[in-house]
Amino acid sequence: MRNHFLLVLAITARSILFSQTTTEKINVATTQLASMDLQRLKLFEKIETYKLGKIQEDLDLIGLPAAQTGDEIIHHSALTLAYADKFEQARWVAHIITEDVTKGTVFRTNDFRPDEKVSAGSAVEADYFLKKMKPDSTWAYDAFGYDRGHLAPSADFRWSKTALSESYYYSNMSPQLADFNRGAWGNLEDAVRGYLYRNPGTSLYVVTGPILTNGLPVIERGINKVSIPAMYWKAVLDLNNKKAIGFLMPNQNITQPLSTFAVSINEIEKVTGLDLFNKLPIALQESLEKQTNTTDWLPQVNTLDLEPLNQEKMPRNHFNTLVAGQMMGQAEAVSVCGTVVGARLSKAGNVLINLDKQFPNQVFTVFVKKENLLNFNYDLVEVLKNKIVCVKGKVINQGGVATMYIQNQNDIKVQE
Repeated sequence: MRNHFLLVLAITARSILFSQTTTEKINVATTQLASMDLQRLKLFEKIETYKLGKIQEDLDLIGLPAAQTGDEIIHHSALTLAYADKFEQARWVAHIITEDVTKGTVFRTNDFRPDEKVSAGSAVEADYFLKKMKPDSTWAYDAFGYDRGHLAPSADFRWSKTALSESYYYSNMSPQLADFNRGAWGNLEDAVRGYLYRNPGTSLYVVTGPILTNGLPVIERGINKVSIPAMYWKAVLDLNNKKAIGFLMPNQNITQPLSTFAVSINEIEKVTGLDLFNKLPIALQESLEKQTNTTDWLPQVNTLDLEPLNQEKMPRNHFNTLVAGQMMGQAEAVSVCGTVVGARLSKAGNVLINLDKQFPNQVFTVFVKKENLLNFNYDLVEVLKNKIVCVKGKVINQGGVATMYIQNQNDIKVQE
């Protein structure tokens, strides 16, 4: 009996020793993993710093217009601007849209703030609206009728928290009518960004600005009396592929196609008095700045594949198909929105719905098993074609494609 007790004691002690050793190994491995994660984060931050430095080098080398007398040149991490104090806004903002934007997951920060680098002081919040805290601790807003329109759009920097945040300086804002800012101007920004999805491996030099002339009306209620431009312009250059285009648009509600407002960069220079991309060799500059072909720059109406929806215009907790591709394997359900470009009934009787990109280039597929089709009171294949939809569920990796299985009509919402 005593020997049996000693044997049990020895086994127990050995088990405890083994357990302690295993626990120690787990703790050591966990510590090492945490250290690796920290090192990885630091490396990403270092890479971002290098990329931002390269952007400034390239802007100085190629992207900046010739300076105008009286304007103050301000350099930020990923954009450079010429601040015209007389008009309390930038005469132009130059930046580079890199291929990183197609994989970026940083979104609106809304940290609007004055630009401390502007020596005379930039515009401020009270130039666009006043706000007052109500008794229930919420804010009451007294707007002056104009959006704080980005010149360099924040979405162009969604690969870098630093650059995106700096796009919210008031030096990068100009008063735009809401219908313009949230309509045609935003569509133009989407189209320029969309060029990179169709032309991987390149980057774009972009210069944007208002047309600033004497006698412009001002926001009278604002403390700095910011001028209200009647026109805005954008010049875009793909140096790798030797393509360029310009756009000149009125600050108003626009219903015409974007192609209506395409102009040469020469035309922009004529109406603004600026000398854009002046550091390029003369022959190359002349070749690029006379181009007006919109085919490569604007989405074609009849194209089968579409760009992802603008993430910044999504409702809260909704994501486009680009972001959804980075959510594969996550445990929680999410809402993903896109345009139905393909819907078909498989030989097995299941329905496959592709958003934004058609087979064989599909990026997000909605899958409905045949036994669940009875849970829908309409024909998925016929009704959903060309519709914008939002689906809710878990995003899984199916053969390298982000895929979501849905079971009933409540899992999919058609956007009107």
